[in-house]
Amino acid sequence: MRKIKLICVGNLKEKFLVEGCQEYIKRISRFFELDIVEIPEKISKDIPAEIENALKIEAENILSKIKSKQVYLLSPAGKTMPSEEFASFTQEKTDQGELTFVIGSSYGFAKSLEQQFPAISFGKMTFPHQLMRLIFLEQLYRAGTIINNIKYHK
Repeated sequence: MRKIKLICVGNLKEKFLVEGCQEYIKRISRFFELDIVEIPEKISKDIPAEIENALKIEAENILSKIKSKQVYLLSPAGKTMPSEEFASFTQEKTDQGELTFVIGSSYGFAKSLEQQFPAISFGKMTFPHQLMRLIFLEQLYRAGTIINNIKYHK
């Protein structure tokens, strides 16, 4: 089975997000072996030096959870692609082994991670990182249906 790891900074708090993610995780299990890893969010103040330090700590925690050679950050600065292309991308990469995606904190990623890994964007709009998890899971499910020729994607 195709393996995907999703590393998320922060945990889900709102009930509607938890329930939505649980639903898509259940649906995704038909297509992918999904491992979701949560990293504690370290940012507590809006002081630039504090933010930079927190992002560095988060980066260290993220790096400690990465085992795959195929890692992509989810960032507005990344490459955009339609759902069909994302499905092909996911199929190609998972054929080569485990594929890892990373959702950063509300302040994004440390520069070191941005320089080390390529990024994929789900558009130029800004989404809360907790909502991004739900959006990503829906797109991953959509990719699974496209790959397996199951009617869902229109």
